[in-house]
Amino acid sequence: MAPSPHPVSLCTSSGTVGHSLSFGKADAVCVMSDSCALADAVATAVGNRVQTSRDIQTAVEFGKNIPGVIGLAVIIGKDMGLWGDLELIPLQGKSC
Repeated sequence: MAPSPHPVSLCTSSGTVGHSLSFGKADAVCVMSDSCALADAVATAVGNRVQTSRDIQTAVEFGKNIPGVIGLAVIIGKDMGLWGDLELIPLQGKSC
């Protein structure tokens, strides 16, 4: 991913970590957007759609069709779905 001349927002929602109310079971839904409010709202909305790993594809499809979303990641257990202008970088020396 090339450096951006303008800032972006990255927000995460989780149904398994933290104190916030979530109707989903995703470990993490991360959304990137030019708008912080939009990234936060979409992370919550996408996360609410994930109950099992079988829901990842439909959740990603939902999120990527929202205007203003640049990229998103959905993680539940050892399964993950990615879309958009994101770069996945493995951590050295780490194993699950």
